[in-house]
Amino acid sequence: MKRIALLGMPNTGKSTLFNRISGASARVGNWPGITVDLLSAKILLGGHIVELIDLPGIYDLHGFSEDEQVVRHFLTHNPVDLLVVLLNSTQIDRQLSLLLQLKKLGFPIVLALNMADEAKRAGITINTESLSTALALPVIQISAKYGDGLPKVLQAATEIINQQQAKTNPQSIALLLQEENEIEHEMQALVQRHVQIPATLNDDTTDKIDKLLLHKWLGLPLFFGAMFILFQLIFTVGAPIQEGLAWILDLFRAQLLDPLFAGTPHWLSGLMLDGIYNGVATVAAFVPIIILFFLVMSMVEDSGYLSRAAFLMDAIMAKMGLDGRSFVMMLMGFGCNVPAIMGTRIMRSRAIRLLTMLVIPLSLCSARLQVFIFIIAALFAPKHAALALFALYVMSFFTMFLTAVLFQNQYKNTEPFILELPPYRFPTFRQIVLRGSHEVKHFLNRASKFIILGVMLVWFLSNFPSTAAPASLDTYAGKIGLFFAPLLDPIGINHELAIALIFGFVAKEIVVGALAVIYGLQGDALMAQMASQIDWVQAMSFMLFTLIYTPCLSTIATIRNESKSTAFMWLSIAWSLALAWIVSFVFYQSARYLGF
Repeated sequence: MKRIALLGMPNTGKSTLFNRISGASARVGNWPGITVDLLSAKILLGGHIVELIDLPGIYDLHGFSEDEQVVRHFLTHNPVDLLVVLLNSTQIDRQLSLLLQLKKLGFPIVLALNMADEAKRAGITINTESLSTALALPVIQISAKYGDGLPKVLQAATEIINQQQAKTNPQSIALLLQEENEIEHEMQALVQRHVQIPATLNDDTTDKIDKLLLHKWLGLPLFFGAMFILFQLIFTVGAPIQEGLAWILDLFRAQLLDPLFAGTPHWLSGLMLDGIYNGVATVAAFVPIIILFFLVMSMVEDSGYLSRAAFLMDAIMAKMGLDGRSFVMMLMGFGCNVPAIMGTRIMRSRAIRLLTMLVIPLSLCSARLQVFIFIIAALFAPKHAALALFALYVMSFFTMFLTAVLFQNQYKNTEPFILELPPYRFPTFRQIVLRGSHEVKHFLNRASKFIILGVMLVWFLSNFPSTAAPASLDTYAGKIGLFFAPLLDPIGINHELAIALIFGFVAKEIVVGALAVIYGLQGDALMAQMASQIDWVQAMSFMLFTLIYTPCLSTIATIRNESKSTAFMWLSIAWSLALAWIVSFVFYQSARYLGF
């Protein structure tokens, strides 16, 4: 089977072009010689089944960041028939160096100059015919966003694929390091002869918007305001859909699954319905919000606004060993930790990526928020409720910043923060849907396996031995709660709350349901019962522990997959547990000492 690799610098529209060519057929796969997953798709091209590989965006082949190593290792371990190199037409004078480095390797290449519409507006004229002759390879101007020029790229690729008899397999990339001066001179000569660039490339509209959004004092408040509105939109639109899906899932169980398992042994029906189905259905009910989150954030990212937020926060985050992109991912974590951790792929430095993944699980995600709203409504007066919730948000930021400061020397970032501010763009609906769907499928494929295993374990712990009442202190889960009593009593968490924490390890959404099972009540009756058994100090200590302690199984699985390190995953779990206990202990004991 023929193989085509798609290569380009960051922010050149490479993912957009890949999605437009592949449609919905993309998959994630492992490749020899590299340790990260890459998107690929099988397409029909010139009578051949061709595998199209989307390689990470890189600036050159000389660096040693994770993305650059991935590209070098892929090219040296995987035979390739053709490289489609995508460059930004408006920045061709800075991006030709990557093409010339790849050309030195001897690969057949098709050069696609993207954003032809933006180049035209900026007054840039590129003579593609003379440039093609000088480079001895096809040069085509395109717009990946709208599909302009795409048929010509595919036609050029087809002609090269049909002419080839065998794949090229270069093994001497290291020799490029000796040719930097030659490449630089050749690049300057090509630009001087074949490209006409006006004295200024300033886009008046972009500059006017940036004067406001990058303002020294107004920039951050405007960004926080915009993100708050977007998050409100996500949950306002997603909540009714989520409730409707939960109703359908409940109806499916009541009408089909309960009668189906009515005649089976009690342990089997309990495992399949109360364990696996309820656990998977809990995650499935939140899929609409996950989908909306991905769609909205992909729209924001493609618009160029997240790059501005990273720029605004970089100076502050640098003091904690992070950078502006880390702040954006932390902010995304307040919606859901999983996509935020997956979003760290944009970081070139592995050290700063790991440090960012360590702090993201401490953000107050939407699943934790549901627990807090329930407990605050049960234990706090209306005039104190807003203050309690605000305190939890403040504590979330505090623990994230504290973690970054404490671990910054262990994950020291030696790579400078280089960020291009792309012009503002309006992504197309198709572009948003395709990009969002790829991320959602990737999330579901990985998370579902761990959720099923997790809920099976929780069901077993809360239902055995069979002589014990479900979720009681006589079950294994209850005995675990008693076992940890010496650790949990000093922070005001009783046996019932301890059992709920065990359920929360799988998914924080289960905590409220676990409390209903434990107390045998629901709604207002459950709130009243809890208010009679614990006071506001215990409630706040419990919420602080829930905020900080071990993230859900989906987050843990994502940390393991994205870091490619089991040791790092266990570090994240151990640190969050230790920090949760310390914070709750300090709060609970201080409050009791002050007489509350």
